[in-house]
Formats: sequence, structure tokens, C-alpha cells
Amino acid sequence: MKIGIIGATGWLGSATGAKLLAKGVVAPCDLVLLNRSGARADYHGHSDVTWAMDVADLAGQSDVIILSVRPANWPGLGLRAPDKLLISFMAAVGLSALSASGARIVRAMPNAAIEIGASYSPWVAGPGVTGRDRDWVRTILSAIGTGDELATEDQIDLMTAVPGAGAAYPAFMAVAVSRWLTDRGIAPNVAWRATEGMICGGARLLEGRADQAACVLNTYRAYDGTTAAGVAAAEAHGFADCLHAALDAAVSRAQSMTS
Repeated sequence: MKIGIIGATGWLGSATGAKLLAKGVVAPCDLVLLNRSGARADYHGHSDVTWAMDVADLAGQSDVIILSVRPANWPGLGLRAPDKLLISFMAAVGLSALSASGARIVRAMPNAAIEIGASYSPWVAGPGVTGRDRDWVRTILSAIGTGDELATEDQIDLMTAVPGAGAAYPAFMAVAVSRWLTDRGIAPNVAWRATEGMICGGARLLEGRADQAACVLNTYRAYDGTTAAGVAAAEAHGFADCLHAALDAAVSRAQSMTS
């Protein structure tokens, strides 16, 4: 099975290629690559990958094609891949548009955590995608993290706003917290370490049990200490409502781009 990556040296494409090679999902000689800047002598420690001349060359050599380019680049790509499995990482380009390629289409929504093999990548399959195709999708996505198949394509827009956001909202929170500390006289390097302990360290306590987040909050509330006071103030000032507004805005943007 040969896997092709269009956008092989971009952010997501490069990280995907690295993980596929590192996990042994594909041998270097079975990885076909294409980018705008041309072939490289070394690709994540491998010199024996195949560099395609153009989109048609890549499609001809590949059984599975991973499409990792900006949505704006899709119309000019001219991809024709009949009887191939196409896994698109693009937001805002729907199954209908992608079907012009003639391929069997899967849309997946990875995020920046792909770099550390921890992307949650929900995906949706178009018409004609087979059980064997689905196995390949799961194998590829397992190399970069985890994923779930969604029931309908419109759910992809919701996922664009949540796992698709990657570290954006934690980063937003980190900037606010560190600024609060420095405004009160804490040295910047200390403020950033304290912020990392709060956001990154705290998040690790929820890893694997995010469905228990409400119970964790209730535990802090029951203790009725300083954190309970902070949580109560955040709720009173509409913390959840602000987050919901942000997610709604992201979904609206995704829907307008798709349409």
C-alpha cells in the first residue's frame, strides 16, 4: 500500500509523514510526497522516500492520498484520483467539492497536537468508502493520535471549532493568566512557569477522564476554598457563555467558508 501526501512539508503534512514513518505504518519507499518547494534530500531522516513531479504523478503512484493544503489551494490543484482513497485534512472544502477528484473521500480534522502524536482527529466518510478504506483511515489516524468516525458531515464544522482549534484556547487563557500575574509584580519568567503549571499540569489531571470534568469542579466547590471562590466568580462573569460564543463564531466561520 502506497501513501501519498500532498503538502508533505507543511505543518500538518510534515508531522503526518514523520509519524507514519516512525510508527512503521508505511515504509519510506512506499511514501510518495509532493510540495511546492521541491524535493528534499532528507525527509525526517529518510532519503529513500519518493518525490512526485506533480499532482498527477503522485495520484498515479499512490493508493491512499492525504491532502494537507490550504483550502484556497484546492480549486487550482486539479486532483484526479479515480478509484483511490482520498483523506482530506482541509477545513471548509466539503465532500461534494472533493468528489470532483473521482476518489472515495474521507474528511478528517486533525489539530496541532499531531506533532506529538496526540491529535484527536474526528472524520466522516463519503459515499463509496469501504470497510477496508475505513481500516486504513483508522490506521493512519492512530499514528498521529486518536479519532472517531462522525455520523454526518455537518458535525465536522463543530469539530473544527473544538479539537480543530488545537492549543488556541489554552494559549488564550495562558496569555490572560500570565498577564494577570505580571501586572501584580510577578517576574515574567516566573509568571510563565506558574501559568504552565496551572494550564498544562492541570490538564494532565483530566487526561483520559475528561468526562469527569463536572465531578472535578464539584470537588473544588465542595472544598469551598480559594479555587471555589474563583470558579464561582468565573461563572458569575459568564466564562462558559464567552467560550460558547467563541465556539459558535468558529462554527459560523467554517460554515460560511464551506458554502
